[in-house]
Amino acid sequence: MKVVFHPEFYTVYTSDPAAEAGRMEAIMSVIEPHVELVQAEPADEAQIALVHTPEHIERIRQFGLYDIAALAVGGSIQAATIGLAEPCFAAIRPPGHHASAGSCWGFCFFNNMAVAIATLK
Repeated sequence: MKVVFHPEFYTVYTSDPAAEAGRMEAIMSVIEPHVELVQAEPADEAQIALVHTPEHIERIRQFGLYDIAALAVGGSIQAATIGLAEPCFAAIRPPGHHASAGSCWGFCFFNNMAVAIATLK
């Protein structure tokens, strides 16, 4: 099975315990010998804008989180695309499920799955 991943997902970008250092490393150390890794690539702003408002995108940029959030979105798009033909998983973060068009909470910034679906339409 393919797993979309990037070493940048090891970065701790929030103080939330769910994003604590070592969590992604523990996951990857267990699965890496058994999967084919695909390096995640960032989504472009046009893809993110399919779901999120310009104000929201700019707010994430001002927080200094745009690059890691765009990388997670891109990984979701890649996994969804690959998943149309074969099993695939995205080992990405920030996760994204707590983000809506113009807001976010927790440590989700862009709604990765919503952008992936909108991109594949």
